[in-house]
Amino acid sequence: MLSKVLIANRGEIAVRVIRTCRELGVATVAVYSDLDRDALHVRLADEAYSLGGQAASESYLNTEAILGVIERSGADAVHPGYGFFSENTDFARAITNRGVTFIGPPPEAIEVMGDKISSRLAAEKAGVVGVPGDSRVLNDGSEVVAFGNEHGWPVAIKAAYGGGGRGMRVVESADKAAAALESAQNEALKGFGRAECYVERYLTWPRHIEMQVLADTQGNTVWLGERDCSCQRRHQKLIEESPAPNFPDDVRQAMGEAAVRVAAACGYVNAGTVEFLFQDGEFFFLEMNTRLQVEHPVTELVTRLDLVELQLRIASGEPLPFTQADIERRGHAIEVRINAENPAKGRFLPSPGTITRFQRPDGPGVRVDAGYDDGDTVSQFYDNLVAKLIVWGPDREHARRRMLRALAETEVGGIATTIPADVAILEHEDFINAVHSTKWVEERLEIPDGKVDGGPPPEGKVAREVDVEVDGRRYQVKVWVPESAEAPVAGGAGPALARPRPTSGAGGGQGGAAGSNRVTVPMQGTIVKVLVAEGDSVEVGQPVCILEAMKMENNINAEMVGKVAEVKVKPGDNVGAGDVVVVIQ
Repeated sequence: MLSKVLIANRGEIAVRVIRTCRELGVATVAVYSDLDRDALHVRLADEAYSLGGQAASESYLNTEAILGVIERSGADAVHPGYGFFSENTDFARAITNRGVTFIGPPPEAIEVMGDKISSRLAAEKAGVVGVPGDSRVLNDGSEVVAFGNEHGWPVAIKAAYGGGGRGMRVVESADKAAAALESAQNEALKGFGRAECYVERYLTWPRHIEMQVLADTQGNTVWLGERDCSCQRRHQKLIEESPAPNFPDDVRQAMGEAAVRVAAACGYVNAGTVEFLFQDGEFFFLEMNTRLQVEHPVTELVTRLDLVELQLRIASGEPLPFTQADIERRGHAIEVRINAENPAKGRFLPSPGTITRFQRPDGPGVRVDAGYDDGDTVSQFYDNLVAKLIVWGPDREHARRRMLRALAETEVGGIATTIPADVAILEHEDFINAVHSTKWVEERLEIPDGKVDGGPPPEGKVAREVDVEVDGRRYQVKVWVPESAEAPVAGGAGPALARPRPTSGAGGGQGGAAGSNRVTVPMQGTIVKVLVAEGDSVEVGQPVCILEAMKMENNINAEMVGKVAEVKVKPGDNVGAGDVVVVIQ
């Protein structure tokens, strides 16, 4: 078994790996940026080393800094987690060239499957059909137009070296192709260090179903089971479950066998996920993620296997302790992602900030994987995943009801989260009947607004929560009192019943107040592009600039018709929630 593992990541996945390592008696090394100095993964690891910098490019994507920590710490293995360098061939090769174990596939497999273009070609050689597309790197928008005109609109532009929906744009018509390609390339470069993109057909109502595979160094490869990840927004997953509902077993077996063939075709080793789109009884190869997936816990709950432990054992040279025939799946598991985002009736606006309260659910069949705790800050510079809530039940309906109960017990203060959207999904008849698709959340679901502690207080007042009794029944109510007022106390003396909680402008809309001539940003971030100049005419809803926050690009839109009187920002400027970017006359 490995003796000391460096986790080249942060947040909940770093915490997840640290915990399994501790159970196995393996020492752990954390790395951190200046912003993560006191983060949960740093507090839990046996050792922690600074990478410096704030942005990912200065810290978690700084190869030389990480290599330096490997030498200083004496780590004999590196776990990349997911995101950052997890699917980067050059990074994996830099690790293995130093005689250090990379807990993942060999660099050659990442090179084939980490690039979605070459992975499509490899799948075809393995006899697995992919979504119709063009397996060439795009150079300009005219190539997107040519593909769309031939195969029909809309089409999907995708980052060749990306995942998680980042670097992906759906293009509805030819006139939007050039701008969409530029935006996809920019997001891919910032998120994965590579800007290459390709184009493929965009299916009309598919489900996203993926297959978990494991392969050891002795040539044994198995599939553990599938996960349905169809509940998405911006092509990023919100809820995952296993097994997939309303999914024929003969298709399940065929998909599992196809996943094994794809993995074997590239000499794959360790844990990986082969993703498919499923529509009208057919499945198409989408991509292979050469790493552990965010949603791996649902597979763990239905198979009773620790995938991180298996990753470590495979990396240590041990054979798989079971065959395909030994794998048993029982019950049903559901995972929801609790992201620092305001659902905002479908806009899903990033909501960075400090978590003032984090009450986690408990009870039978409930698991929480979190990278944050009370008092921790969710930064604009990193992914917005705060925690994953996972439940198990003997069947899907038990699991669904258990998840709703667990979400009702969950409290996150100081930031807006995706919990209202998660509840809306789980309660909807389409989800209950499993007739949803990857487009369902954005096209058909009514998504509630998310608030930060109930929204901003009246001017000059603060919110306090007070317990009251009416006819012997206890209620908790929120009251607005002057800032100078004493908090209510129990029995006329003693501590306040509730302290005021800070509110944040991050939960606001995508621009200023309705009809406002001052366009503001709803969250902290960096201006990446200004789309208007002084004197330009603008319409309601017209984007005036693009804001990057939490690794995503967001359009900031005008709220009124008029002419641009002043542009107050330029590309590269850092802005905070509520800052004015454009004034309209």
